[in-house]
Amino acid sequence: MNFFHLKSDSTKTLTLLALLLIAYLFSISMRLIWVGEFQEMEQSKWNNELMINTNDGYWFAEGARDILAGSHQPNDLSPINEPISLLTAWLSKIIPVSFETLILYMPSAIGSLIVIPIILIGRTLGQTGIGFIAALLASVTHSYYNRTMSGYYDTDMLTIVLPLISIYFIIFALTHQRNRFLIPITIAFSMTQWWYPQSYSLNTAILVVTILYALIFERRNHYVYKISLYIIIGILSLPIWVKVGIALAVFAFFHTKPSLDQKWFWALFAAIIALYFSTGGIDPIWGQLKAYVVRESVSDDAGLYFYNVAQTVREAGNIPFNVFAERISGHPITFALGLVGYIMAIIAYRPLLITLPLVGLGFIAMNAGLRFTIYAVAPMAIGFAYLLLLITRPIEKKWLQVIVLIVFTSTAIYPNYLHIKEYMTPTVLTAKEVTVLTKLGEISNPEDYVITWWDYGYPVRYYSDVKTLVDGGKHSGDVNYPASFVLTQSQQNAAFMARLAVEYTEQGYENNKSAIIAEMLKTYKAESVDDLMVNLNLDPTLLPKSSRDVYLYFPLRMMDIFPTVTLFSYLDLKNPANVLQQPFFYMSQQFQDSGKTIELGNGFSIIKDKNILKLGNQEIPIKSFYQVGYDANQKIQIERQQFASEGLNIIFMGSYGRFLILDDFYLNSSYIQMFVFEQYDPKLFEPVILDPLSKIYKLKV
Repeated sequence: MNFFHLKSDSTKTLTLLALLLIAYLFSISMRLIWVGEFQEMEQSKWNNELMINTNDGYWFAEGARDILAGSHQPNDLSPINEPISLLTAWLSKIIPVSFETLILYMPSAIGSLIVIPIILIGRTLGQTGIGFIAALLASVTHSYYNRTMSGYYDTDMLTIVLPLISIYFIIFALTHQRNRFLIPITIAFSMTQWWYPQSYSLNTAILVVTILYALIFERRNHYVYKISLYIIIGILSLPIWVKVGIALAVFAFFHTKPSLDQKWFWALFAAIIALYFSTGGIDPIWGQLKAYVVRESVSDDAGLYFYNVAQTVREAGNIPFNVFAERISGHPITFALGLVGYIMAIIAYRPLLITLPLVGLGFIAMNAGLRFTIYAVAPMAIGFAYLLLLITRPIEKKWLQVIVLIVFTSTAIYPNYLHIKEYMTPTVLTAKEVTVLTKLGEISNPEDYVITWWDYGYPVRYYSDVKTLVDGGKHSGDVNYPASFVLTQSQQNAAFMARLAVEYTEQGYENNKSAIIAEMLKTYKAESVDDLMVNLNLDPTLLPKSSRDVYLYFPLRMMDIFPTVTLFSYLDLKNPANVLQQPFFYMSQQFQDSGKTIELGNGFSIIKDKNILKLGNQEIPIKSFYQVGYDANQKIQIERQQFASEGLNIIFMGSYGRFLILDDFYLNSSYIQMFVFEQYDPKLFEPVILDPLSKIYKLKV
């Protein structure tokens, strides 16, 4: 069934290299579509280059920046030891492009390397055609493209490539069964785990499948157990050089003393298994399962219950089947064909069973979240390619077979191409927002803190070179609580919590204590945060002494997620069963003024002559109506009308083209007062930057 019938080894090699190059260039070209669409958008550029489009990328960029600078602040959480930061810093020294250009294109250049192990797996099985077609499809499938597109500067650029390389070396070893092919297995697994430590579970699953493969199909084949041994060595929770050293020592021992191979092998196998459990075992696997499958409230050591961030992250939620199938194969039909073909392929080519953990991890996305679909992309692409070549095999005329393969491969790729054309994800920030953050960096000190929501933590740290309470990696419920509290409470309570959170966070680094809310309550002998605030309002001198400046960052974009921000602090910390009724907030950017009414969408409408808000058949009094906008000098103008003593408040933000419907809780929150109205208590805060898109205040207590 091999489409490529070649006569000489040199011709095979040249053909293989040509196919690798074609697939690689095809993958990169698809990723340049986004660049072409955004190239003329000046608001998406900084330092004459497009900015990246993933928040987490700014964390790794921060690490690379600090590596190149040769210094960073203690406890600033800069990832100077992260592999991607190290790789970026190294590439920055040898590739003559700007840092911004490097991090923009790294995902495309490195992520496209997925075509190499896929094609090599096909070649190892004697089916280079399967590998080539599968590589074309897998490289552009929804989920893989989304996480390796230009600008998506993240670990995902190698998270699938490296496991596929590991699997390729296993399949190659199973096929050729030579001892010299064992060392690369350990190296590949070591690199996979170094690059992405979370791959520990996947690597262990591959180990289990390899052992089962040996027990079921090749029980008497000593070599297959050797493969398992070298896999175990590769996934040990030890430094890479130690693991490679162990692998070389084992290889040298059995190579120089082959008579001892059978005699001592199982003793050595048992010793390495014991080392596996002593250096971690299944504990990391259980931790990852809890993080993505268990999404309930979590408590700290003091018995305080916090809101779990996984409850709000779309990537960690259930997804519909159509989305699941499209993420993996581009279309439900392609997915179905790929699944059928995959089952047939593993029957025809037994070593492909080693890819089962990728499929299993990809399929748990139905419950654990769409981020896992990326793992099943390559196996399903291989399955589709196998089925396609099987169906076209009876075609006798070679030229006709080529045409049919091109047509069906293009048909499978086309939905993914449409997705790429439509998936115009914007840059994380606009140039104006970055200008504000760089100005803050010029005003502030690297030891200062900026309090904002965790979505913006990494970009703030990168552009302003300051510290943050929360970010894309540090956002558990207990650290999100104070950030949420500062953003949603009244200004006085927000100011007190801002100072407390920063000082207790720094003390926590020194004392190795992370439960800062519990420490606050313990220090002040308060039963709850409300009690703590009452005590501080009565005697503000009880606040800890200021050790550094603190800034509050209010971006316009946070308004879209403001109710979600509230969830993390509007709760009973002592009793998770006590579900509090959430305050009311609704935003509309799609509204229509019909003269007598203003239709706000989702059943909301303002009845002008009655000064009421109507929701379906329910009529709600409008307590206050605010019209807020900027004049020609960019000075804020506020008009207020009072209609009732109770009800909901309405804010029309004319300059932004949006209506807000909110209760008194939200109206009095620090975010609404200080961002929307630019009203602040001068005893607590002073404005630093008041830009329509981003507003920054400095804490004075």
